[in-house]
Amino acid sequence: MLAKLNYPTALHPKELDNYLAHGWFRMGQTIFTTNFLRFSGVFYSAIWLRIDLDTFVPSKTQLKLEKLNAAFSVEIVPVKVTATHEELFLKYKNHISFEAAPSLEYLLYHDGKNDIYNTYQVNIYDQQKLIATGFFDLGENTSAGISCFYDPDYRKYSLGKYLMLLKMKYSKQQGLKYFYPGYFAPGYPLFDYKLDLAKSSLEYYELSSLSWQPFSKYAPEDIPLVIMKQKLYELSKILKEKNITHTFFEYEFFDADLFASLNGLDVLDFPVFLYCLDVDWGITKAIIVFDLRDQQYHFLLCNSLFSTLDSINVDNRYTTNILKVVQPLFASASPTHMARAAVNLLLESE
Repeated sequence: MLAKLNYPTALHPKELDNYLAHGWFRMGQTIFTTNFLRFSGVFYSAIWLRIDLDTFVPSKTQLKLEKLNAAFSVEIVPVKVTATHEELFLKYKNHISFEAAPSLEYLLYHDGKNDIYNTYQVNIYDQQKLIATGFFDLGENTSAGISCFYDPDYRKYSLGKYLMLLKMKYSKQQGLKYFYPGYFAPGYPLFDYKLDLAKSSLEYYELSSLSWQPFSKYAPEDIPLVIMKQKLYELSKILKEKNITHTFFEYEFFDADLFASLNGLDVLDFPVFLYCLDVDWGITKAIIVFDLRDQQYHFLLCNSLFSTLDSINVDNRYTTNILKVVQPLFASASPTHMARAAVNLLLESE
């Protein structure tokens, strides 16, 4: 699935390795994957990243960063959240412009009582004063950076980047193969710092091949959301020529499976689709998506699991129903073949 949330009650280190290798990430005591994001109402692709620790060597900039912070002391220990950590996190949270977890306890555990992760923390001190902390999880052959925060009074020391460097160096010293820093979102600069962590050792998860590729291969035109839109626009042009009424929509609930109340219901997880308005099957909706994983268009019948309070869809944003696929009818890599099939299927519905 393009968006999924799991609730494991236990997690062996090798299982964490496997999750991370397929573009999953920790959230509290759950683990999730998503390939699309929404910030301030704008949709983005989530591109998962990892660093090959076998080839990782600190850059000149990172070496300078180490010198800049040489006066501070560092400890790397199993996780233990104290009141001092919570106070520092609150100070950091009140300084940043983006939304953060309400507390460290919530960030790491949510409401879970059973800690399924092998979590370590990096603490940085200015003499006896805690000035920065970062959390990371250890698998069998991998590690995953979870969170970093620091005292805003020390912003000139780039402590967030320094924490990431310390996590990578520790993981390499432990003989681990990969470090996973999470995702970045093309067009949304908040996460771009991750692209500079280890340029020559950086890899990204390519959705079209479901495989890891050197980041040197990455190109802006390969952004999944961009490709999906282009493919749907191409099909839309043909459908217009055939006088097939349809609408391009961004789907508000593409990540609905990540919410506890909807988890496991196999809700539709495509962020964009064409809605075929000529079909009248009661609660059943006819839509067309493009799936990068098989490079094909799919004509799908969907039912409404829930109707929202919105009575109409506005500005090409589909918000009136949470959808579930009930029947795939046709798939093709060709927009011409898909358009022809759509015409036939719509004629049969009359």
